[in-house]
Amino acid sequence: MNEKRKYGLVLIVLFITLCSFAISGISAVFSYLNTGADRTSILNLDVESSEVYLPKTIWTSLENPGRKMEEQTLKEIQKDYLKSWHIKNIAYKENSAYGIKDYYTDSAQVNLLNAIKYNKKNKIHVETTTLSHHLKLNFYSADGQLVVFTDENVEKYTQLFKNKKKVVETDQTASYKVLMLLEDGFWRIRHLVKSTPINEEKKVNLDTYATTKNDSILLNGKKFIIKGINYYPQKTPWDMFGKKYDTIAINNDFKLISKIGLNTIRVFIQYADFGKAEIIEEKLEKLEKTIELAQRNNLKVVVTLFDFYGDYTIKDWTLTHRHAEKIVSTFKDDTTIIAWDIKNEPDLDFESRGEDRVLKWLTYMIKEIKKFDKNHLVTIGWSNFNAAKNLKEAVDIVSFHHFNDNLENDFNTLKNEALNKPILLEEFGIPSYKSIWNLFLGSSKKSQATYHKKMQSFLSKNNVSHLSWTLYDFKKIPASVAGKLPWKRNKQKHFGFIDVKGNKKPSFEYINTK
Repeated sequence: MNEKRKYGLVLIVLFITLCSFAISGISAVFSYLNTGADRTSILNLDVESSEVYLPKTIWTSLENPGRKMEEQTLKEIQKDYLKSWHIKNIAYKENSAYGIKDYYTDSAQVNLLNAIKYNKKNKIHVETTTLSHHLKLNFYSADGQLVVFTDENVEKYTQLFKNKKKVVETDQTASYKVLMLLEDGFWRIRHLVKSTPINEEKKVNLDTYATTKNDSILLNGKKFIIKGINYYPQKTPWDMFGKKYDTIAINNDFKLISKIGLNTIRVFIQYADFGKAEIIEEKLEKLEKTIELAQRNNLKVVVTLFDFYGDYTIKDWTLTHRHAEKIVSTFKDDTTIIAWDIKNEPDLDFESRGEDRVLKWLTYMIKEIKKFDKNHLVTIGWSNFNAAKNLKEAVDIVSFHHFNDNLENDFNTLKNEALNKPILLEEFGIPSYKSIWNLFLGSSKKSQATYHKKMQSFLSKNNVSHLSWTLYDFKKIPASVAGKLPWKRNKQKHFGFIDVKGNKKPSFEYINTK
């Protein structure tokens, strides 16, 4: 085949390929025009609100003088209404009007577009979210094209930035009169007018189980000192509620923990593992079974709600609130649980996420939990005694972790600043681990025992609530826990009182005060 023929074939193939792409593109356009547009698919923005925005939403009343509200229509109204808030939040953050016209009528767009234009010109951007909506239907037209409702006591959190520096922070509650029109198959905002907040008293009749008095924890009015341990099954550390969930092994461990005189365990819920905002029922059932096994063995439980969570951004708040609400509401009357520990060592995220962002998320999470459960205490598992000084006014128990020999000095320092609140030493211990990586800094099994003997002496003398780390040595430590460096991961394997073969280490003698 000569050169001219080769070039000719190449050009023919190229022409056919280009035609194919052109025909495919034209077909896609016709298909789009004929089927109708999904508004979220044509926006170059993150507007799938069910995935990133999920405020607490309740219809308090559906009575109205017009047409009876259909269930499917109500769902569509709620969906488009929440998306209108979400797209507005994005618009104010990005100073972009993209998507506004899909959720607001022409007249309703005017103020929004003017605000965006002003903010952009003055280098202002706003980060905001709403945390709850209580909707009351006022009118639904006979032709099904217009709906009027009240959105009562909307909780709204806002941060305003100028030149990328935060200058204003507000926490508001307001109510709104809302008018929506059905246009092109979608409900759009026609009027959204702020009105005077409607403050309805919500009475909660609970015989509060866990309380505090001065620096003491009270259960049913009686003083209770936590003497316990952080718990993972030996075969499934950091995957307690996974496919290998084993009630027999857990029950046997709880029997042992109870037999040696401990009264409390701490367990961990991983945010993503439990389904984030959409809690996986199977996981919830396993947690319920675990708490039942603890109760059967006369053990109390501290539950850590947000292990392995680290976003904290305002747009993520409503999702984490739904996670907490589902779990906390399920167990709000359970008398085996003592406290909700919101987050394990959140101060370790200060540098990467920003201290202010982390503290704001924690502050609002405390408020959210206390809405749904006034029967249990709330704490935060700070990584050290200095960090535990944060939010001490907001928590019921001041908790901290301690992995060195200065407990007495550090504890007394914290006690002087803890506002006369109960203090919980939530994690402590040292590993029985020596290797080439830590030949001079490592600890033997004997020195581990000496450490726990000293710790228990101080804890007993001062009646300090405590949870040691941890019952077992582990064969494997996930990289997500201790990283990939061998000297860090291997150290984490040897904090237990029982080794990987099931033998009690010398430290086991000091797992509890005699």
